[in-house]
Amino acid sequence: MRPPTVLPAARSGDTRLRRAAGPTIAGWAAGIVGTGLVVWSPDVLFGYHSPSAHLVLDSVDACVALLVAYLLHGRFVRRRQWQDLLLAQGLVLLVIAGIGLAWTVEASGLGPAGTLDVWLPLALRLLGAALVAAAALVGPRRDAPFSSELWVVGVPLVLATATFSALWAVRSSLPVALDRPGALAETPQAILTGHPLLLAGQGVAALCFFVASLVFTAQAAEHEDSLLRWLGPACALAAFARVNYVLFPSLYTDWLYAGDVFRTGFYLFLLVGAGREIREYWTAASRAAVLEDRRRLARELHDGVVQELSLIRMESHALPQEHPSRNRIMAASDRGLDEARAAVHALGHDEDEALGSTLHRTARELARRYRVELEVDVDDSVDADGAQRHAILRITREAVSNAVRHGHAGRLCLRLSRDGDRRRLVVRDDGDGFDVLRATGAPAGYGLISMRDRARGLPGSLEIDSEPGGGSTVTVTW
Repeated sequence: MRPPTVLPAARSGDTRLRRAAGPTIAGWAAGIVGTGLVVWSPDVLFGYHSPSAHLVLDSVDACVALLVAYLLHGRFVRRRQWQDLLLAQGLVLLVIAGIGLAWTVEASGLGPAGTLDVWLPLALRLLGAALVAAAALVGPRRDAPFSSELWVVGVPLVLATATFSALWAVRSSLPVALDRPGALAETPQAILTGHPLLLAGQGVAALCFFVASLVFTAQAAEHEDSLLRWLGPACALAAFARVNYVLFPSLYTDWLYAGDVFRTGFYLFLLVGAGREIREYWTAASRAAVLEDRRRLARELHDGVVQELSLIRMESHALPQEHPSRNRIMAASDRGLDEARAAVHALGHDEDEALGSTLHRTARELARRYRVELEVDVDDSVDADGAQRHAILRITREAVSNAVRHGHAGRLCLRLSRDGDRRRLVVRDDGDGFDVLRATGAPAGYGLISMRDRARGLPGSLEIDSEPGGGSTVTVTW
């Protein structure tokens, strides 16, 4: 067998890298441009005072995060991978921190304004960012030894309760993280407002999301996972949101700022990834259902039609040698068996099977059936879609059948190769050969016409080279 070339694989890897890096680069570019305008364009006002808009964004963000967390929970139950679990837990923590927790603490009077109502959501968001970064670093191949549904929600609730208890125990000594009345009185250009620990916490969260963005993008280039592909740009926007919260802490005020836009962009990218994941899941489910139905039909054909045709062929042996219909019945039975078995193989095998593997399997079957020596030389880098693979197999079967039945060939060679973008299938035999012009002209048989039509539909061409006594060569190029 000819060793497969590595060029197509390299091209495929480059394509996956470009597809994975494109959205992430766009997310980083948007974050850099937006943050740059905030810092270097003091004449442009980015702030918008709207408590209701803040509430709407918080609600939308929480709903999207819960949807994606639920999706990740389903992935974790199916695959039992640490990455899905940690991602789901991180999103649940971000939901807990973002559904009005600060306003709830402030309204309940559990501490002075600007203390517990700021430190508690900050701590939970920092834990959520750390879990997202941990999910990226763990990778998609580490399996968890458990798959309980309680881990997705239970761990975030325990962490939230423990964080609240720890901060509640030291509530009297908590510093004022942010002077809310003072922040509200300032213009939207306020920079570096808040306690140093508040700014440091947002900076650490930004670093976690930056790391997650780069790692998720690298992983998306290696794995065909739509959700991974969109986690890279999502985490980039989440990181720049935290950078903007360092510059202006609008998260704890009634002002809408660039950070709030980036934060919502993070959840919108997650929503896009979730939509792609759901679509792929249902597509895979429908394909599995179709494949199962095809296999059922293959079993019915094998246990019904194939067995009956085999019985007819076996019974035809009981006819006398001089019977005029004996050979015709046996030949018709052989053709029917060939067609039925081809249908069984087409229905019973996955459409994603590689062309090289399919040709190897078909060659073994044909060699065993016709009792001929069949040499196979296949370049495994040659690919084809489902329709092309079906046409190539039918052409191969017809060429081998003609060579054995009409040309009385004892040895055949099947070769599949490529030359740049051109792919070529060659079937050569040592049979009796025939007059090509006479056989392919107006009175051409249906088998040759069918082979030519199938080759044109690839799209491609069919060439037949033969002469009496010199064997024949069938070449398909597409």
